[in-house]
Amino acid sequence: MNYFAHGRRFLANPRFLIGTAVPDWLSVVNRRSRARQRLAMPFLQDDDPRVADLAGGIVQHHRDDHWFHQTPAFAELNLNFTVALRELLDPDPGFRPSFLGHILVELLLDATLIEQEPSKLDAYYGAVASVDPEEIAGMVNRMVTRQTGMLSMFIPRFSAARFLYDYCQDDKLLFRLNNVMRRVRLAPLPPQVATFFPEARKLVRLRQTDLLAGELSG
Repeated sequence: MNYFAHGRRFLANPRFLIGTAVPDWLSVVNRRSRARQRLAMPFLQDDDPRVADLAGGIVQHHRDDHWFHQTPAFAELNLNFTVALRELLDPDPGFRPSFLGHILVELLLDATLIEQEPSKLDAYYGAVASVDPEEIAGMVNRMVTRQTGMLSMFIPRFSAARFLYDYCQDDKLLFRLNNVMRRVRLAPLPPQVATFFPEARKLVRLRQTDLLAGELSG
């Protein structure tokens, strides 16, 4: 799952919502710093309810990812996308098509949910902006594998960039994917990759309920 799918149910609790984003934020700002579920669990009963809420969001993120990646719909779409992208990127014997197939399912699920309820994305960013980044960074550093001083600077940038809106437009989605490719040191994607996006969007829309089956059953 990606940011919006993780957090959209928790708009009324900004620190919990932010907790659902923390593991992915750390993968951007400091890949050696990890917000593990086992490290967050002890803080669920913290005397400070703000800390407990943040820890709850981190735990929620990991629980969501666990069931989401086990859904048949995710496995089927991931394989479908990987095969289609490998043809578009031929020759590419590496793992770039499979990596791209995986994240494209997640980003297009976000796009589908955003298209259905765009006001919730406004509220999502409003929730992130409502909490002091320094406060969040201090709490996160209590429950990670390695402390980082970069998170307090990253959170305002995340809010300002508002890149989740870009997932709904093919050209902007390609731009955002190439940012990811650069960050993980993979070759940039050529423009023809975007020709697959309309079909991929359709497939994700058709499987939305199946993709979210774990959430709905919980």
